Amino acid sequence: MHLRNLLKFIRHLLSNIINLPVYISRKIISDENKDSFLKNNKKIILQGLTALLICVVGDLFAGIILTNMTDYLKNFPGLIVLIPGAIGMRGNIYGALASRLGTNLHIGTLSSKLKKSDILSQNIQSSIILSLLLSLLLGILAKITCVLLNFDSISLVDFILISGFSALISSLILLPATIIIPIKSFQNGWDPDNITIPIITALGDLFTLPSMIISVYLILFIHNPYLKTLIAILLILFTLIYFYFAYKSDSNIKKILKQNTPVLFLSSLMGISAGQVLNNSMAILLKNQEILSLIPLFSGGTGGLLSILSGRLTSAIHSGIIEPCYKLSEELLKNFKIILILSIILYPLIGILVESNLYLFASSQAYHLIVVLISIISGLILIPILMFIVLNISIFSYNHGLDPDNIDVPIETSITDFLSNIMLIVVSLLFIRINFL
Repeated sequence: MHLRNLLKFIRHLLSNIINLPVYISRKIISDENKDSFLKNNKKIILQGLTALLICVVGDLFAGIILTNMTDYLKNFPGLIVLIPGAIGMRGNIYGALASRLGTNLHIGTLSSKLKKSDILSQNIQSSIILSLLLSLLLGILAKITCVLLNFDSISLVDFILISGFSALISSLILLPATIIIPIKSFQNGWDPDNITIPIITALGDLFTLPSMIISVYLILFIHNPYLKTLIAILLILFTLIYFYFAYKSDSNIKKILKQNTPVLFLSSLMGISAGQVLNNSMAILLKNQEILSLIPLFSGGTGGLLSILSGRLTSAIHSGIIEPCYKLSEELLKNFKIILILSIILYPLIGILVESNLYLFASSQAYHLIVVLISIISGLILIPILMFIVLNISIFSYNHGLDPDNIDVPIETSITDFLSNIMLIVVSLLFIRINFL
């Protein structure tokens, strides 16, 4: 009986995944509704598209950096296992911070004037603690993964220091940006849900890789193994003590840490899994620069799309505009349509940018729009599945007494990174098999 019910649930889930985008697509292309829908939601679509374009530009530079990191990837074995998790962690922590600030601005608990407040201070402290804690954990998980899967890798201390230093360096830019962007956008009449998280995600993608390169140079500078071990131990002790006293406090920091830490731990596991996928495909990636260059743009762009949906659903559920139930209301369908319209614009653009970049700057032959096709096919297969996942996460977290601002963005970002890497590799392998790459 239980097996039969499980099979029914899986069949129902798959049916919804397939039928939902079909239903929404019909609504979009309906002559009766198309013009009025685009006209009524022009502002939202333009705001989201502006944020996604900024996101894509940031990810384009991240792709250029990653393409030129091949020597680091060869000389520091196992480093690529750390990269997706590190990039995802920035988006998880600072995206969740941006989402919380956006919700607080919407419901009036945070002033739109950039001034000191308890809510802002507690959010900043919790983000610093989580960034330190998760970066150290990520370094340990990366080393464990390499050992278990018998990958060549750098030492545990090097993993910890690269991950920890990278978190500290990137935070110098990401933390101020995450505070200023939602507040300034709100002041100027822009909806923070439409623009903040994609931009923060793009900044995370852009600055994580350079911060990792700087971290590599730092551990090369601190060449003494005993000194490196001492610094790693001190960094771990400082982080654990900071976390302990913050968790024992009675402020909102405890709630954020309590809800975010388990989710971010699971997200780190997903990030390491994404790194494992890339490490297993290392030979293909090093041989085909176009795939390596496409990864940050595709993953970041997809994450940007889903973060817009997640941010809008979270604020709508908090405000009572959308009921936390599995009902296709007009407001919910409107948000799905907006994401589908943006995805139809975004994925061809991602492919075109990658091919243009490789042709102009990487001394690489263009592949006659094959990269564009890979981006479009991968994206349009993936986005309906991810929209359904985001909806379920938002409803589940809210109905179980959890704050979607703390839950949705980390889970959505991690699932997006993992599935987008798999989808890109699978579709690219199909093109390689038929000799198009």
